[in-house]
Amino acid sequence: MTKRQRFLQRTRSRLFSKGAPDYILLALVVILVLFGLVMVYDASVIVASETYGDQFRFLKLQTVWVLVGAAAFAFTYLFDYHNYPKLIVPAIVTTIVLLVLVVFAGPLVFGSRRWFSIGVVNIQPSELAKLTFTVYLACWLAKQKQRSGNLKEAFTQHLKTELLPFAFILFTICFLIIVEPDLGTTAVVAFTALAVYFISGTDALHTLGSFFIIAVMGVLGVLAAIISPYRASRVSTFLETIKSGYAPDPWISGYQINQVLIAIGSGGLFGIGFGESRQKFFYLVGNSAFTDTIFAVYAEEFGFVGDVVLVLAFLMFVSRGLRIARNAHDRLGSLLATGITVWIGLQAFLNIAANIALGPLTGIPLPFFSYGGSSMVVVLAGVGILLNVSKSSEKAVFR
Repeated sequence: MTKRQRFLQRTRSRLFSKGAPDYILLALVVILVLFGLVMVYDASVIVASETYGDQFRFLKLQTVWVLVGAAAFAFTYLFDYHNYPKLIVPAIVTTIVLLVLVVFAGPLVFGSRRWFSIGVVNIQPSELAKLTFTVYLACWLAKQKQRSGNLKEAFTQHLKTELLPFAFILFTICFLIIVEPDLGTTAVVAFTALAVYFISGTDALHTLGSFFIIAVMGVLGVLAAIISPYRASRVSTFLETIKSGYAPDPWISGYQINQVLIAIGSGGLFGIGFGESRQKFFYLVGNSAFTDTIFAVYAEEFGFVGDVVLVLAFLMFVSRGLRIARNAHDRLGSLLATGITVWIGLQAFLNIAANIALGPLTGIPLPFFSYGGSSMVVVLAGVGILLNVSKSSEKAVFR
């Protein structure tokens, strides 16, 4: 057997046997991250040049965060996920402490306290909460015991050991994020938690519990509007835009969404060309052209066809992630894969929906694309866990 034949045999063995990670998902993530770096440079070049005199400033910073994220990915991929339950309690406690501290000690930026600023680095605890809370719920729900066959006893057991503790920790995390305020992250955390909870059991008690949690989420939404009238105005602007097709006050509350829609509409079918975006010339407010509305710049340059390709890429990510969850070796792996897939997929959907006026603009980043260190690091760490679970899958990658 020649060297080439031996190499091909080893490659086939790795790709088509159990114990191999999902290489399709890995390749997809690598492509998204690399193209995301290109888009960060493209969308930030004007702001970087005019404000800092360095057109590569945000590209260099984002590259550093990608490398840090790659290190986080390597750790979560190589560290056996069955050991996560031993570490997750200190991690979730640390997350809660950071969420409390940022509310009181974080700098006030655009009416919100979301970050700790250390030089040019901003650390956002609510991004960390997406990862730690998802892992915490998966670890906790995975160890819940089978309930008694008696309905009354089963309901009491479910209420005490699952629903009330679950609702308490969910409310605590979401409340701390709401008071920052950060409605978008609250929605991602809450719906991800709901998905993990629901998938952990499919009986009537879980269904009733899910409706209860939805009610709690509704209360949190009302609370968010009371705490932050500015967020309430964003929602009202979104509703008016849906009703009339144009923001009610294009120079105040509706300015940003109008500029986003102009960018997307200008792209047409095939876009105006890479690097040719006009809206990135300070029409989009602040740094939003390369953060939460980077999709608008992408859509302007690549058009509807490019939008479809990107949406299909995220749908493929969700499909591969749910496949990993379905074929996971154990309950813990299935819950981890479900939670991480729903979190990243839902976040992408909410960001794109907000950009096309199907939801309010809440500052939620587009995974793998938006500039931001905290988001990039925790998302890549989450992907590491997802591929970690895929290694122990019941089926090979291509079967």
